[in-house]
Amino acid sequence: MNIHEYQAKEILKSFNVKIQNGHVISSPSEALKSARKMQKNQKSKIFVLKAQIHAGGRGKGIIKETGSKGVVIVKHIDQISEKAKNILGGTLVTKQTGKKGKVVNKLLIAEDVYYPGNSEIKEYYLGILLDRVKGCNVIMASTEGGVEIEKVAEETPEKIIKEWIDPKIGLQISQVKKIAFALNLKGNAQKEMIKFIYSLYDAYEKIDASMFEINPVLKTSDDQILAVDAKVNIDDNALFRHKDIELLRDLTEEDPAEIEANKSNLSYVKLDGNVGCMVNGAGLAMATMDIIKLSGGDPANFLDVGGTANAETVEAGFRIILKDSNVKAILLNIFGGIVRCDRVANGVVQAYRNIGKINIPIIVRLQGTNSKKAAEIINNSGLKVFSAITLQDAADKINDIL
Repeated sequence: MNIHEYQAKEILKSFNVKIQNGHVISSPSEALKSARKMQKNQKSKIFVLKAQIHAGGRGKGIIKETGSKGVVIVKHIDQISEKAKNILGGTLVTKQTGKKGKVVNKLLIAEDVYYPGNSEIKEYYLGILLDRVKGCNVIMASTEGGVEIEKVAEETPEKIIKEWIDPKIGLQISQVKKIAFALNLKGNAQKEMIKFIYSLYDAYEKIDASMFEINPVLKTSDDQILAVDAKVNIDDNALFRHKDIELLRDLTEEDPAEIEANKSNLSYVKLDGNVGCMVNGAGLAMATMDIIKLSGGDPANFLDVGGTANAETVEAGFRIILKDSNVKAILLNIFGGIVRCDRVANGVVQAYRNIGKINIPIIVRLQGTNSKKAAEIINNSGLKVFSAITLQDAADKINDIL
């Protein structure tokens, strides 16, 4: 689950991670009110307005309607309302949103941490995630803060520091000191960075995060270490342990089809192709997507109905896939191990009739328990549904349709 920057910072703050302070607002009048409160406690008269959407590249992104950037520096408090108005309610387009963009419903008005006199500043990068190859968490750090880590990895990979954490013994002081030393920090700045990394890793583990990206991490002129930006992803499978974090979910940022799929306990991810696929099991789903690609089509989605597919889940899957106007055909690929193929076939026929007229062909491959009986049910249904026996057979039928 993704959360907004302001939400991520509040979580980090609760674990004693120092952050760039700010207030979340949803109207220009709120922005001005918050700025007046903040002005009493900050050294600078400058403010930063940050669009809150689930996408990176906000600083370079552009609001379609006004031409404003997604991150704006406001040099005078009298300009706050106008600048906020140019962002709120607008559609922000960044590299990660695609041309469609995302509507900005909230703004973070943040303090200026690059104020005059704070000249000895330095930006760093810190990230924590699971290394699935090594089976343990890894902390990544770099002196190249404020720059996309992918660009650093491509152009200067030697500037990325990595420390893998043994899950049996946890994060060690020697590892944290090694990172701080490699970042060329000394004295109090080094001590503050050590505290920062420890607190950050503590937060990462305790909230069951799947990724932390703090870019940039700022060293101020008085050697304080602050999280200026924060991207936090939570492991969906652990949300039952964190009901308070689950409440932070912003449904306006998610694909409506994915929300509907979640309600039906389906694993669904929308893609840009033209062939919808419904499968039971993630491995089989990947193989199905491969065969679609090899047959000349493009997968329109990843949809895993799980090992106990029935009429209800099949119908829910069809309804979700059919909402995508790009879909020209649907491939249903079920292996009947736990579930009987004839039950799935009856579910397909029932779902087809419940939904009503379906204008695109459906290819059904059911293999496993009672697969022959399932093929008979499909072939005798009189519906625009075609049975396939092998993956190659399914691929050939897709190719004929496309």
